[in-house]
Amino acid sequence: MSSAIFEEYLGKVIAKVKSKQAHSMIKKELSNHLEELSQAFQKRGLAIKDADKKAMQEMGDPSTVGNNMNQLHKPRMDWLLIALFILLAGIGFLPLMSDVVSPNSFFIKKQIVWLALAILALIGFLFFDYRKLKNLWMYFYGAALILFFISFFVGTRLIGGGIWLSFGGIMINGPAISLYLFLIAWAGIFTKITDFKGWKKLVGLLILFWLPVIFYIMLSQFVFSIIYFLCVLVMYIFYYRHNRFAIKVALGNLLVGIIFISMMILKYPSSYLPDTTIPLKDILSKAGWFGKGLHNNLALPEAHTDFVFPFLVYSLGWVFGISLCLILLVFILRISLNAFKTKDLFGRLLTLGGAVLFTVPACWNILMGLGIVPMMLVPLPFISYGGSMLLVYAALLGLILNVYRRKDIVESTLVN
Repeated sequence: MSSAIFEEYLGKVIAKVKSKQAHSMIKKELSNHLEELSQAFQKRGLAIKDADKKAMQEMGDPSTVGNNMNQLHKPRMDWLLIALFILLAGIGFLPLMSDVVSPNSFFIKKQIVWLALAILALIGFLFFDYRKLKNLWMYFYGAALILFFISFFVGTRLIGGGIWLSFGGIMINGPAISLYLFLIAWAGIFTKITDFKGWKKLVGLLILFWLPVIFYIMLSQFVFSIIYFLCVLVMYIFYYRHNRFAIKVALGNLLVGIIFISMMILKYPSSYLPDTTIPLKDILSKAGWFGKGLHNNLALPEAHTDFVFPFLVYSLGWVFGISLCLILLVFILRISLNAFKTKDLFGRLLTLGGAVLFTVPACWNILMGLGIVPMMLVPLPFISYGGSMLLVYAALLGLILNVYRRKDIVESTLVN
């Protein structure tokens, strides 16, 4: 009896909810609530029929409830993140407007084209159901490995520029794109972690984890190995956040990783710019609070790419430099906090891993610009000149916004 009249009531509620993806979740939630209310009234002595009617009266008018549910369960857009993306991408044009590249009009036009493609990539990863990627982790992992092998065997090694793949005259950073693929792959692996039972599968999982670290080091992409390592480790920790054994395993891996990667960095040949050729501290000490202006005679190699931060501080001053750090901090904090607003485990892991993919390069680039950490090829997200990383970061932001957009219309898949 109750199911029939409840179905009629729930049908009227659901009819007011525009998001079809939220229908099953709302129906399940309200159905359980109606049943609980009905049983509570039955315990007070009411007949089933009267208890059901009383339960629906307690819930309220179905049109009103439906309108409220429609407001609660609809796609959301994080406009703050989008505004910060536009702001950071706009700052990236400042070095191109100066004298560090020539002709600057060529670089500006090229970057506008890359930015247009990046926006298309962001939109492309924003509107589909990201949960469909969960079961495709092996394809993303395999595609990342293929990029490794192609880069290793046919990639072009540029002096001070890493390994690049050429497609019709367009240079693409294959190892950088592989980071994005590994992020999706490992988020999928952790949501399917129960499939890895038995010591053979666990050994296989360990190999899957360490293989990319070794490959990145073989390609002399040490920063990418650090980014990948921390990205997967953070996802692992938050998946097993209440498991002491898992935390010990994570700490053990962290210790081994720090020792291993540190040894590789110490042995890293100076194929890039040696520290002694760039007097960063001298440059920064002359910046002042408001800088020397964009058109100055600063001799700083890669001022529009890897050393964009010291260039901006020298040109626009420490007020601008500190403001830029705060903007990046807000951007990363916003992403990190958004991770905990979704009830979907896969989406949460994607967002947390994505936050790491933004955090490590941003911190390393700024610290490198301040002369604190070794000089390596690492761009400042959205600001350093270049198309490949701009596309990767835009696609990553699109995926993160996708998770946020659906946070109120997906069912909970979190592990208790």
